[in-house]
Amino acid sequence: MAALGPVLSKQFCSISQTTFSVRKRPRAVQGGGFVVTNCSGLDLAFRTEACAGLGVKGELVLRDSNGIALFLVRKKAVSFHRQWRAYSLDYEGTEKLIFCVKEPLLCFAKKCSLKVQLAASSFNSWDFEINGSFIDRQCTITDHRGKLVAEIRAQNKAGTLVSKDLYYVIVQPGFDQAFVFGIIAILDNIYEGSTAY
Repeated sequence: MAALGPVLSKQFCSISQTTFSVRKRPRAVQGGGFVVTNCSGLDLAFRTEACAGLGVKGELVLRDSNGIALFLVRKKAVSFHRQWRAYSLDYEGTEKLIFCVKEPLLCFAKKCSLKVQLAASSFNSWDFEINGSFIDRQCTITDHRGKLVAEIRAQNKAGTLVSKDLYYVIVQPGFDQAFVFGIIAILDNIYEGSTAY
């Protein structure tokens, strides 16, 4: 297992718990995806957009509030798993694998555990786990020790799903927020099909 700490950069780690508001975009707007703001909805934090303009299917980009590409997410089919890989991009556009999410082929239930593996990990290990139902906006991301990293919740404080297009993400102190939203971008594509294939 890789040492856990900032996955992309410590600049995306906060010393306190941080709540974000996530609003899904229609597919007609940059291929769908979502926009992440602070809890008040005023300050942009992250956004995703499809790479359809580049003529590439099954790819999207997670950008920060300044429009800088943080992760390029690409779907890759392998024999027993569908795999989503997230790459960082340097100033020259060179890709470096950061993490991947393996989706079992027989994952039809909406409550299916998914594993996240950092690139530095050994072949058969996992570093993070996603449990619950992303479709219902009620799921968690935990590390390999079972420590809560982030929680995805429906908009209503009572836990009732008001809209799948608006929900909260609560990221625990010290965890990389960009990494969390990279995972959510993958979940959004697995269960919601943001990008057009």
